[in-house]
Amino acid sequence: MKKKYVRLANDETYAYLEKGSGDKHLILVHGNFSSGVYYKPLLDRLPEDIHTFAIDMRGFGDSTYEKPVMSLKDLADDLNLFMKAMKIAEADIVGWSLGGGVVMEFAAHYPEQITSLVLIASTTYKGYPVFKKGENNQPLIGRVYSSRAEMANDPIQVKPLLDALKTQNLEFLKYIYNLTIYTYNKPSDEDNLLYLTDSLKQRNLVDVDFALASLNMGKDHNLYSPGQNTIDKIKCPVLHVWGSHDITVPEYMVLDNFKALEDVSTYVKFDQCGHSPLVDKPDELTKVILDFIK
Repeated sequence: MKKKYVRLANDETYAYLEKGSGDKHLILVHGNFSSGVYYKPLLDRLPEDIHTFAIDMRGFGDSTYEKPVMSLKDLADDLNLFMKAMKIAEADIVGWSLGGGVVMEFAAHYPEQITSLVLIASTTYKGYPVFKKGENNQPLIGRVYSSRAEMANDPIQVKPLLDALKTQNLEFLKYIYNLTIYTYNKPSDEDNLLYLTDSLKQRNLVDVDFALASLNMGKDHNLYSPGQNTIDKIKCPVLHVWGSHDITVPEYMVLDNFKALEDVSTYVKFDQCGHSPLVDKPDELTKVILDFIK
């Protein structure tokens, strides 16, 4: 499947994969250190009568990175511009991991453009913290980084991935993904090469890590930023999906989102599944998404 490109009104160019046609639109938003190609298992299974787009967000994959990302709201604003450029009035929108934070911001700020929201192993609406590390590299809970430059030197969560990007170290990235993402099943060698090659194109890692830690749609300060009190603005139906072997996003984060949006929420938990239901449960994931959006 070949990527297409569209120029946004903010002078960024977004790369995307497209499948199907028709009046019903589905937009897929990827996670950190990934791109739209990670949705290949879902794209392979979705019917042709749903017009589906899997985007590369700003600074990921083959999209441009003209202006630094300062918040996940910036990426939500890009999504709004993408929909305008593609003349999509409203859509069902899926967000995986980091992408869950982006699409929650979108649903809160552009409610008239979203029909339903699917959160796959999503970060909490209160952000995904990166804490400073002690002498033995253990997290110092409650101690946060004051700037992007300081966070860039985090020895566990940030710097090793920055080094992998600089050296284009695909084998190291494969090792990290096997430890943290593919904790149950693994993608095929062919698909994994496709995915990881796109991951190594990322240019915004520190900016996005800091933005993710600073995400705060709740009421209280989250150590990185004050609460914006916007989670209550999400009114569309929300599907939360999580895998029992996910060690990247713990279940309490998913349940935080579920409880905050309980009046409009449905929760599906997959057994024998890690952080990527796209790899571990592609048939089941496709079915629950199609059942939900139809």
